[in-house]
Amino acid sequence: MSVVHVSASKPYDIYINEYRLDEVGRLCATMPRVDKAFIVSDSNVAPLYLDRVGESVRSSGLAWDSFVFPAGERSKTLETYGRLLVAMAEAGCTRDSLVVALGGGVTGDIAGFAAATYMRGCACIQVPTSLLACVDSSVGGKTAVDLPLGKNLVGAFFQPDAVVIDTSVLATLEPHFFTDGCAEVIKYGVIADAGLFDMIQQPLSLQDPRLEQVIFRCVQVKRDVVEADEQERGLRQTLNFGHTLGHSIESLSHFGVTHGFAVGCGMALMARGCQRLGICDPSDASRLIGVLASYGFDVEASWPPEQLYSAALQDKKRHGSVMNVVAMEGIGKVRIDALPLEQFKQLVERSV
Repeated sequence: MSVVHVSASKPYDIYINEYRLDEVGRLCATMPRVDKAFIVSDSNVAPLYLDRVGESVRSSGLAWDSFVFPAGERSKTLETYGRLLVAMAEAGCTRDSLVVALGGGVTGDIAGFAAATYMRGCACIQVPTSLLACVDSSVGGKTAVDLPLGKNLVGAFFQPDAVVIDTSVLATLEPHFFTDGCAEVIKYGVIADAGLFDMIQQPLSLQDPRLEQVIFRCVQVKRDVVEADEQERGLRQTLNFGHTLGHSIESLSHFGVTHGFAVGCGMALMARGCQRLGICDPSDASRLIGVLASYGFDVEASWPPEQLYSAALQDKKRHGSVMNVVAMEGIGKVRIDALPLEQFKQLVERSV
């Protein structure tokens, strides 16, 4: 059991196997001035865990209501967000109500954004049920929904009040979505921890005894970055390694390619582009591409570079005529390059 403390604008703790799902209610009851809990989940997770968490909340002496939306990135919209806010109002939620985000990255993003904005902000506990959400999206306070033109274009920085990671729930993940989360694990090794990268070169599995240690280390890295740059003005941008082209792949596939698989391909493309531009040693680029392939990620894009480039122009890391790009220098070391769009286009062309 591990606890990672985050000293952000709102300090909070990340509990890794400190609380089980059956104990979420006990944690809710420790929050100040909570009048009720509102659990947000999706159509995949709710049948498995909603009643279990709800009973935990009820046993702690709190009333609860819920909102369940169709699973998948296609639901991460202003329309779903609006329906969630209406449901909270109809349930009588107040500023003292507590949002419980029970699910993967999409659930955490939508529920966190609702908590950030309902009555100008109420408490939120993130309870991630996917590997991707455990190691990445539940930590750090990024909340958002998508627009038709791009991912995460509407949102807020809003730190949760706690994060509860119960690794036993990962046993119900489909293999595809476990691998999907491994992309973010690999990312942390590339951007900040060569030792972590060494550890996970042999692909992880759901029954892997290394899993809790890997999650703990990823959360530590994310914590350190968030504490140094909560509003993503500098260092936190390194967490976007592989994401700019990854988001392009998600958009071009109409979200048929899930986030982790898109980011996995995005990292391979960036490694290849950086190698060809002389930024990255060829051996490190080959090593990353080989590990990505061993996990089952595509390392070649299914779209031509001009389509990837055009889709990337909608990315929120674009600043006018400049794109902030996380360039790979080696395993465990990246840098942020502010590239004029013409140079960014050349990088994309070199990556494919």
